[in-house]
Amino acid sequence: MNSPNTNAILLTEAHASEIPASVMREARAESARNNRRIIDILEERLGFPAQDFVASLGLTLLYPVASMGELHQWSIAFDVLPFAQSLQKECIAFRNSEEQLLLVFADPFAQDIQSWAEEIITQPFRWYLAQRADITAYLARHEESMRAMENVMPSDRQENSPTAGIEILSLKSISEDTSPVVKLVHSTLYDALKLNVSDIHLETTHSGLTIKYRIDGVLSSVGSAQGLEQADQIISRIKVMSELDIAERRIPQDGRFKIAMQGREIDFRVSIMPSIFGEDAVLRVLDKQALADQVKGLRLDYLGLDDLTISQMRRLYNEPYGMVLVTGPTGSGKTTTLYAAISEINHGLDKIITIEDPVEYQLAGVLQIPVNEKKGLTFARGLRSILRHDPDKIMVGEIRDPETAQIAVQAALTGHLVFTTVHANSSLDVIGRFLHMQVDPYSFVTALNGILAQRLVRVNCPHCAAPDTPDAQLLADSGLTPEETAGYTFRSGLGCGQCRGSGYKGRKAIAELLNLNDEIRELIVAREPIRRIKEAARKNGTRFLRESALDLVAKGETTLQEVNRVTFVA
Repeated sequence: MNSPNTNAILLTEAHASEIPASVMREARAESARNNRRIIDILEERLGFPAQDFVASLGLTLLYPVASMGELHQWSIAFDVLPFAQSLQKECIAFRNSEEQLLLVFADPFAQDIQSWAEEIITQPFRWYLAQRADITAYLARHEESMRAMENVMPSDRQENSPTAGIEILSLKSISEDTSPVVKLVHSTLYDALKLNVSDIHLETTHSGLTIKYRIDGVLSSVGSAQGLEQADQIISRIKVMSELDIAERRIPQDGRFKIAMQGREIDFRVSIMPSIFGEDAVLRVLDKQALADQVKGLRLDYLGLDDLTISQMRRLYNEPYGMVLVTGPTGSGKTTTLYAAISEINHGLDKIITIEDPVEYQLAGVLQIPVNEKKGLTFARGLRSILRHDPDKIMVGEIRDPETAQIAVQAALTGHLVFTTVHANSSLDVIGRFLHMQVDPYSFVTALNGILAQRLVRVNCPHCAAPDTPDAQLLADSGLTPEETAGYTFRSGLGCGQCRGSGYKGRKAIAELLNLNDEIRELIVAREPIRRIKEAARKNGTRFLRESALDLVAKGETTLQEVNRVTFVA
């Protein structure tokens, strides 16, 4: 019963007719020559309206044809074919009023889909043909409810596999994709994960779509798709995976989706932005398992910080109360630094609570709370609740607004040690951010223990790095003189297969740590100019970002070009 029913009564249009055998032979021959799908060639040659074409195809190949009305009358069978697989294969399982199992698909020439279904579905079923547009529309229209059902539907696969119900990504699954758009999206995700990419950028241009990867903090173009129509389809595919509105193209949208690869789950945080040519998408890769493996037993020593900064940081986070701030742009490693600090002080003697957006990986023995703004759980509301949960040490993922800033300062003033991050360009800029958020200067400096500003700098590839001598113009552009660099060991990567020709492999953290003393506190309360605070900080032993970066250049670990990219030339 797992084959077409030759005795089925076909409810086709009265004028539907069988497709001539000669046309079928010619389509198969052209498919073999040009590597195109037979169904696309037939539809193009016959020129029938979509409904008539499917009716004629069903009549010729002896498949019953399902209309959109019938799809909505039948009951979806998620226990047989989960939503992710339905989307991937363009094939949906239904049960009719008589509880018969029906598989609706669009391409009767796709033998791989039929073989796959025969293998994974053990109970009897019947094949039905439907228009591809009807299948796509049905999945898009019912996507939210279908995903919800998939999550609660019992099955052996859900019980035995942690990745059940999540789309599986592998070379085999990619090779089985029949849709060019699905195959391109899956290939892009697969390659990105293999290269340890942090972000995937899909940029719509006047001629199509450009695909870029952010590797070690730098964007590089890796591919493209021609034509605005295909660009729209790729962005729509990302929207479907992220549970976003595919019809809305005028406003930004944010979403998430998961895939499974090599037995582990990987989260993708998606941002869709309208542009003059269509829409752009940015996918942030959140590989929690890889992060957890990478930072198991994480300590500050592993981040690449210098010994002096590490010792000063350890003194700050071992204080009984106060606030430790880490600042820097997105992707500069702020959260990893705080996780390292928490890992070192997590001895089980203190109640440690974090509130994050999102929780990037789990810390044993730590209560971690994810922000959920749709449900009203903001940083401010969560932090207020945390204070009633008897914490000793608190980590706030990010201070974004005056309310959160006020509560964090009050928590630090009332006997808690608070770790948090804030977006600013330097340790001194953080002071202006808090004063701009109307935080009382005296309360702020009383609560504050120290501020760490950091960046991530690409380091020379160990496989191809070689001695190098920068020219006079590069030294001048870097604000240096030959006399100042007399003791430097300049090196740069030549580019090899290990570093994909970039000359860099991996990154290290550079930092400036502002330790507050009474003089600096008095200057901040008096709202003195930043120049005077900077002078007092230098006198107190603060080494600024540029100086830390040039130390790496002097040791031959990175280049002046890289340092100029991430820090200001003094």
